[in-house]
Amino acid sequence: MSFLLVALGAAVGAPLRYLVDRAVQARHASAFPWGTLVVNVAGCLLLGVLVGGAAAGAVPESLVTLLGAGLCGALTTYSTFGYETVRLFTDGARLAALLNVGTSVVAGLAAAFAGVALAQAFWG
Repeated sequence: MSFLLVALGAAVGAPLRYLVDRAVQARHASAFPWGTLVVNVAGCLLLGVLVGGAAAGAVPESLVTLLGAGLCGALTTYSTFGYETVRLFTDGARLAALLNVGTSVVAGLAAAFAGVALAQAFWG
């Protein structure tokens, strides 16, 4: 059953990642990967809410599997983050590459902690 929940969540998360990435990137005329940053941070926030809600006993494991492993797993993308960072670096945009790494890590962790805090405030 878990496999099906992950597959169903991923079937929504992967196209959602593509659409959000393209929509965000279309609004920025820079080589910086804003779309990937947005989907990764949003996924961290949602996963934080789910994990915080599960820890409070308010979010069932099946929902964490569907939305956490499935949707967030397909929505967020470490491989694209890595590729875009290397591309920035090899294209000579070394500062942008370093900013991408720093911003992605700090914003992702902050979003995950914020998600847990939101869940605790709501269900705690």
